[in-house]
Amino acid sequence: MNEAAFLARLRTLPLHPGAGGLTDDTATIAGLTVTTDTLVEGVHFLAADPPQDVAWKLVATNLSDLAAKGAIVEGVLLNYPLRDAAWDSAFLDGLDAALAALACPLLGGDTVTLPAGAPRILTVTAFGRDAAAPPRSGAQAGDALWVTGTIGDAGAGLAIAQAGTGDAALLARYRRPAPRLVEGRALAPLVHAMMDVSDGLLIDAARMAAASRLAVTIDLAHVPLAHGVTDALAAATAGDDYELLFAAPAAAALPVAATRVGTFAPGAGLTLMQDNRLIPLPGRLGYQHGLR
Repeated sequence: MNEAAFLARLRTLPLHPGAGGLTDDTATIAGLTVTTDTLVEGVHFLAADPPQDVAWKLVATNLSDLAAKGAIVEGVLLNYPLRDAAWDSAFLDGLDAALAALACPLLGGDTVTLPAGAPRILTVTAFGRDAAAPPRSGAQAGDALWVTGTIGDAGAGLAIAQAGTGDAALLARYRRPAPRLVEGRALAPLVHAMMDVSDGLLIDAARMAAASRLAVTIDLAHVPLAHGVTDALAAATAGDDYELLFAAPAAAALPVAATRVGTFAPGAGLTLMQDNRLIPLPGRLGYQHGLR
């Protein structure tokens, strides 16, 4: 069963009103915005990645979901599998650094024993307050699709980590993403829909369009790329960028730097252009769990 089919089945189960129909990355309960993310060794990080960086990424990916809601961070819960004392200690060093740098206190969590040879599975649940952004389903026909920062950095960084050599800045974008908390707070009152780019620009834009019951067109020529990243299609399907993707009027006066990459219109589905020329959709729009 792939991720989409599993989520569709989950939506038939008894849901809390704050779950929002499981159409977003966060839930709301008692005035708090709640999100959870899991990193799996061999899927979300490499076995050779430094444990300090794994800890940072674990916290940052959760806070990125809060950033997309314009929320103020309250804290996190950590579920952690104990196995190797040296790795565990280095992970705690990285966790300490991440929590301090991102102003995110630890609330508690759980520890378990990990059998020898089993991949590490790490989970954080994050809590935020005063969320001001609308759900991803709020895009309106005629809105422009915008994205902060650059796209494809983390995909290039993963390739560098696998090769063992390359641009240190791109490697850092893969290992230590920066949740756009300040930008999210500034954008939240002004946008119609917002989410973070976790699985890839194309697939996440398609998800926003589907949730909003609209069609979206993206021009690859407008996708912002970092120095050293040259393949726009590979960048737009790579994922792990944790930039903010949002719908707002094309003429909006934005309080943060962002690039217009597409447009919403009545209809359904994703259309891909390059320099105003229609191009076929790739077989893979981004990362989906359960697909091989």
